[in-house]
Amino acid sequence: MSISRSFPPELRLPKFVAAALRLSLLVASYMRTGTVILTQGDTASYLAPGHNLLFHGSFANGALPEIDRTPGYPLFAMLTGMAWNNVLLTAIVQIALSLVTLWFISRIAERCFPQTNAAIIAAWLFAVEPLSIVMNVRLMPETLFLLLLVVFLDRLIEYQATGKLQTLAAAGLLLAAATFVRPVSYYLVFCLTAALAIIPQRERGHRWKAPALLLLTVLPWFAVWQWRNFAQTGYSGFSAIVEKNLYFYQSAEVAAELAHTSFADEQLKRGYPDEAAYLAAHPDQRTWTQPQRLAYMRAQSVQLLGQQRALYLRSHFKGVAIVAFTPAAAESLQLLGLASASDGMPKRLVNESLGTSIASVAHSQPAIVIYMGLLEVFLLLLYGLALYGLLRGKGSTLAKVTLTGCILYFLLISGGAQAVGRYRLPILPEVCILAAGGVATLRRRNQVAGELEAEVSL
Repeated sequence: MSISRSFPPELRLPKFVAAALRLSLLVASYMRTGTVILTQGDTASYLAPGHNLLFHGSFANGALPEIDRTPGYPLFAMLTGMAWNNVLLTAIVQIALSLVTLWFISRIAERCFPQTNAAIIAAWLFAVEPLSIVMNVRLMPETLFLLLLVVFLDRLIEYQATGKLQTLAAAGLLLAAATFVRPVSYYLVFCLTAALAIIPQRERGHRWKAPALLLLTVLPWFAVWQWRNFAQTGYSGFSAIVEKNLYFYQSAEVAAELAHTSFADEQLKRGYPDEAAYLAAHPDQRTWTQPQRLAYMRAQSVQLLGQQRALYLRSHFKGVAIVAFTPAAAESLQLLGLASASDGMPKRLVNESLGTSIASVAHSQPAIVIYMGLLEVFLLLLYGLALYGLLRGKGSTLAKVTLTGCILYFLLISGGAQAVGRYRLPILPEVCILAAGGVATLRRRNQVAGELEAEVSL
């Protein structure tokens, strides 16, 4: 497949299947549960500041400036339908974005494994990947973030092939835009800068120019937002969700283990999930400002986690395993009204062993375990093919290393007690691309083996 062709005919069928699966789930979900599940969970926390920004010119939630969320997805949701409370329109736009994502995944696969059919295989794998289908339907930032991420990867890998600094600058701007949708990529620029400084560059003089250019195209945007946060509230971070996750999840889980109590009880003790509960648990902080409370959360968390490093690391890597291996079956079943929020595995795994968690879910909802098993088989097969593609696939070593580095980054940063299966979405394009390389390599090996057998038989 030539990457010069914008819409190669070979992609028509996987794009059609991808659209059909996503639209079918959207229609079925709407008929079964209306828009309740489509907008449950964190969706409201994005819509309120987006509405205030669009209609009142202030990125705020209630009377206070919003510092938990960044403006990328709130603005997108408002402009694509939620300004008129049209949930279905926003979901349809997200499905359209996922088809563009599929095309970019195909482009990247062609660059990684040229002169193979990996591009079409990658498109098919992403088209049928269950978690990507579910998250296209939910009103959450993952779909928009994923599109910006794969376009960023496309530009970065193009830079590696051509050495053009303007391509790297475009990659930096796309990474900055993605971070304003989901701050999880905030530290990725520093990892990439270090890599650019270490890895030999295609062009002489780029060893220092490339890292400097990447930082210059990303960090000023971060600085502007952090200055806005500080000017309006006194909080100098990029997103206050970092401090809240540290306090209500990471350190709360460690504290629960030390006190031999449940994670949920420890969260309630700390004042989760809202401001009223927090002030009831900390009445002395009623006169404190937002930055003072956040500083308290960070200081308390860092102190505890620093004292209990082994427990924290165990908790963190348990979360990494949840992100990497949880099949996320409950998410799709909830959309269809076939499961409740309590049927998911991640929350059970925080305080239970894997065997106990599976037994608990099997007892209450045996169909979930069967469906979970099917999704797990697909996921493990995808990982196995991706590993084979990484190690044995014939293609660009630098591109494969870049994709693998992104996988490791998003897995490691998404660990901890707040980990859920949907956090796996940023690694799926990379996994699908590497798996496509693995499938293409296996097919080629089988083809060569068949030709040899035919020659021997003659």
